[in-house]
Amino acid sequence: MGSRYREAGVDIDAKYEAVDRARAAIQSTFIPGVLSEIGLFGGLFDPAAAGAGGDVLVASNDGVGTKLRVAIAAERYDTVGQCLVHHCINDILVQGARPLFFLDYIGIGRMRPDVVSKVLDGLATACRNNGLALLGGETAEMPGIYHGSDFDLVGTIVGAVPRERILDGSRVAAGDVVLALPSNGLHTNGYSLARKVLFDDHDLALDATPDGLDEPLVDALLAVHRSYLGPVLPVLEHDGERRAVHACAHITGGGVYDNLPRVLPDGLGAEISRDSVDVPPILRLICELGQIDHREAYRVFNMGFGFLLVVAPEAASDVLDELRNAGEDAREVGHITEGDVRVV
Repeated sequence: MGSRYREAGVDIDAKYEAVDRARAAIQSTFIPGVLSEIGLFGGLFDPAAAGAGGDVLVASNDGVGTKLRVAIAAERYDTVGQCLVHHCINDILVQGARPLFFLDYIGIGRMRPDVVSKVLDGLATACRNNGLALLGGETAEMPGIYHGSDFDLVGTIVGAVPRERILDGSRVAAGDVVLALPSNGLHTNGYSLARKVLFDDHDLALDATPDGLDEPLVDALLAVHRSYLGPVLPVLEHDGERRAVHACAHITGGGVYDNLPRVLPDGLGAEISRDSVDVPPILRLICELGQIDHREAYRVFNMGFGFLLVVAPEAASDVLDELRNAGEDAREVGHITEGDVRVV
């Protein structure tokens, strides 16, 4: 007998097939602290078993936005899961947190196990590489909400930080030095404008390699959003009594203009040299083709500023050396100022 639910657009068997395809990848992320198996109603996690007993929990959630439209058009789903995990890791790293576990949500119009399993594999890869567990999630088939090949991807992350190491920007002072770690492209922000410029206004093909790029557009646009956990967390953990790092900022939607002020106390601003970092070629191309002025560019895109650290001036060179010794092309890019103008 046929399934009326399948006739209505929802295939329960396909959902479980997608999860089964990714089961081994998901289980490979289980770190000490995971107490549950795949398929329970809720994921169980013991922070003490993960070395975070008594720490303050830090949580955040986000999505990858219209980067999904590029993945769908290219039928390439191997990077967006990694992008989501990395974005969320960076968001809690700003407050000094080490990630513990991750939860995902995939909403899709028609269940496609090949697509969903690749997204789950990407989520698992990023979790495994960054030492956190893919603890659970939800895959919802909703033909009345999502149409055709559309789907959405959202994630929630939970991490932990010792109370005495929380970074909240309260120690930022005039004269502090701003250091930057580079981005490798758009990361997960500005894709609506990028797609309009590249595909609507200039009718470029995904496999095109325009002047100024050394790779096809699709590779540049689907490059994995960088995780800054590897170079930054050791600096924060080793900071100890020095307390040199006063704040951090992950440069996402809103760019430097909107994200750095989120960690600055009232009455303080920042002067940043935009020429102090290299603009990724894909961002330079979009801005040139779209004739996007500098202020909008540095508000919509990261423009090469991936992650910022605000540090005490007397420790800036030491922190810079630590980051460079970790293989980062870290740069000194500006300083904190007094006044009402938040970012210049």
